[in-house]
Amino acid sequence: MKEQLQALQQEATDKIQQASEPKELQAIKVAYLGKKGSVTKVLKGMGKLSKEERPVIGEMANQVRSAITEAIEKKQEALETALLAEKLEKEAIDVTLPGRPVRNGGAHLLTTIMEEIEDMFIGMGFEVREGPQVETDYFNFEALNLPKNHPARDMQDSFYITNELLLRTQTSPVQARTMQAYGGDKPIRMICPGIVYRRDTDDATHSHQFTQIEGLFVDKNVRMSDLKGVLNVFAKKMFGEDREIRLRPSFFPFTEPSVEMDISCKVCGGHGCSVCKGTGWIEILGAGMVHPNVLEMSGYDPDVYSGFAFGMGPERIAMLKYGVNDIRQFYTNDKRFLKQYHQA
Repeated sequence: MKEQLQALQQEATDKIQQASEPKELQAIKVAYLGKKGSVTKVLKGMGKLSKEERPVIGEMANQVRSAITEAIEKKQEALETALLAEKLEKEAIDVTLPGRPVRNGGAHLLTTIMEEIEDMFIGMGFEVREGPQVETDYFNFEALNLPKNHPARDMQDSFYITNELLLRTQTSPVQARTMQAYGGDKPIRMICPGIVYRRDTDDATHSHQFTQIEGLFVDKNVRMSDLKGVLNVFAKKMFGEDREIRLRPSFFPFTEPSVEMDISCKVCGGHGCSVCKGTGWIEILGAGMVHPNVLEMSGYDPDVYSGFAFGMGPERIAMLKYGVNDIRQFYTNDKRFLKQYHQA
């Protein structure tokens, strides 16, 4: 049995020295020291030995096991060192090479436009307010003079979650919430930017999700001329000092009277071209004097307070200002399109 153990130790040592990768060492360990390994099989025959021989063979077996284990560990360490050296050599970095340029990202065009609009109105004394995108039917419609079954609701095909909850179709609910929060006895000068949702078919000029910025000014003795003055300042700052505006009669349930605002076409200077469809004017936003019903439902006395409201789409503003002809380009994340508008 001594000869067997010595032969197994020599045999295992030779194989360990010849091993070229860690998985071979693992196989050798299992083959010699595992439950069914060669050394283990030899030790199972110790029951046939005399009492005098058992301690001697047991001690020798332990020495053989330790020797094989130690040889495996040394070889393992040597292989790992060699592999690491090889990897370092392959992955060596030439520090004399020029570095790769890091391209900075930039704000999305819509973000830039919205921030530009916000800065304009903040400069005119307006504050920026936000509200929930999941809105109640009351604030989205009823508080804005659109009771249930009102035909004007058909103009805004909505995403309803329950009978009383929906994805807001406009940012106007923020105006109603603000008026009610102010208790009906404080002036309000605010804009409310945000995302809105409508059941619409996506095409070059429509999207089921888009952005909107609405404004509200409520105080004593607010007049239509105040509205025109604010919108005139906005148009000139956004599109150029040579832009002219005009207000056309329109209809919105929450304003009376209501108007659409056009700006003179910057392409033809108001003479008529394909961009403005020969009219010389381009529609830009809707506005009007806050309906007395809306003021009253929010706690303001319409005999004391008056106000104006307006609403615009940043997508449309961006399309007109930068000549974008497809609204879907704002949402498809095409870097070739987006990088054109990165600020330096």
